[in-house]
Amino acid sequence: MSFKGLQPIHYAGREVWPLVEGGKGVSATNHASSGAWAAAGGIGTISAVNADSYDPTGKIIPQVYEQLTRRERHERLIEYSIAGAVEQVKRAHEIAGGKGAININVLWEMGGAQPILEGVLSQTQGMVAGVTCGAGMPYKLSEIASRYNVSYLPIVSSARAFRLLWKRAYHKYPDLLGAVVYEDPWLAGGHNGLSNAENPLEPQDPYPRVAALRETMRAEGVSERVPIVMAGGVWFLREWDNWIDNPELGSIAFQFGTRPLLTTESPIPQGWKDALRELNPGDVLLHKFSPTGFYSSAVRNPFLRALEARSERQVPYSKVEAGEHTVRLDVGVKGKNFWVTPKDLDRARSWANQGFTDGLRTPDDTIIFVAPAERATIQQDQKDCMGCLSHCGFSSWMDHDDYTTGRLADPRSFCIQKTLQDIAHGEPVDQNLMFAGHAAYRFKQDPFYSNNFTPTVKELVDRILTGD
Repeated sequence: MSFKGLQPIHYAGREVWPLVEGGKGVSATNHASSGAWAAAGGIGTISAVNADSYDPTGKIIPQVYEQLTRRERHERLIEYSIAGAVEQVKRAHEIAGGKGAININVLWEMGGAQPILEGVLSQTQGMVAGVTCGAGMPYKLSEIASRYNVSYLPIVSSARAFRLLWKRAYHKYPDLLGAVVYEDPWLAGGHNGLSNAENPLEPQDPYPRVAALRETMRAEGVSERVPIVMAGGVWFLREWDNWIDNPELGSIAFQFGTRPLLTTESPIPQGWKDALRELNPGDVLLHKFSPTGFYSSAVRNPFLRALEARSERQVPYSKVEAGEHTVRLDVGVKGKNFWVTPKDLDRARSWANQGFTDGLRTPDDTIIFVAPAERATIQQDQKDCMGCLSHCGFSSWMDHDDYTTGRLADPRSFCIQKTLQDIAHGEPVDQNLMFAGHAAYRFKQDPFYSNNFTPTVKELVDRILTGD
């Protein structure tokens, strides 16, 4: 018996539990976890973002980029991405054994999103039930889904965003709208859809936002059968009992992104799983360092703290003497003509005395100060760019037109491809970006995980269905 008589929903022509595995990103969700989630009767979600491929012995094939130009490396990335996602879908489909459903998740702002999505769907027909897509405004998602007869599930953080998508594109393909994912920008892990009008430090209650989304869907004539998926901050279903069977909200499903990380089938390394058990409230930071330009939420580990410190060692400059910029900067810039305030000159000299001797310009007419080794890493990572995003603030790459954003590369950011590949494949968790939802501290508090217990996906889904 499920919690509060939670009922299965009809999705993509089948009956499934209204429980969705969050897609997450690079190799953090694969065939093993998503296939098992579907086998337990839910909607499993494979991350189709730089998914792993395997050699004939079953070992993961390292994604190496030996091409000389970014454009060539970008083409190689697209090849890797399609091959990996196709392999993951086939394996998940086999594990699911005809139960539940398998979705794939793509980021619209990833480099080559459209050719990757089309390449995967063309080779996995009959295996993929739907495509979840966020990180941007994926206007073409419905059109692509219609070509391959799969459901599409846009990820939005407001009713306004859904209305824009619907009016511009989605109204043409209403029958394939599988669900609308409401991803709470203050609670979800990974990239968050905060608008310029919303304060990252002032979270809003998700209920009125989701009620407004349903109201908008009704006003646009969207079928009542199309569920809204609540994503971000969901742990115990009993905490959401007023959402279930609620006429104002209509059909509701729940997405679990963080909890499935700590299962036996989860592909993340043991060190990452162990670190999840030690988190406390407030250990996940909503920050703006991502090269995508979006806010994102990750564990405030030494990697993230180093980015915070890098941005704190920052002074504005002018190319000419003007206003309060009355003194020449004499550290970090090797005789170049930069004018700063007397106070900022003192700060810059102080940082140089601490070993942060190298100045790097940012696109916002500021200079940050870093140690020589950090400068070398930043510049090498920028040179190694393989175009994993449609627009990258860190490297100035753009995947179309003249292949550049036209802006100075931003040394306050980082290579997201490198760090996500590294943490997913066993590199130190404290030296890489560790995405997590803001409820991750509950691993430490939830008795289900006591005595170092790690559930199977089936055990986790069964537990969730009890309300806990």
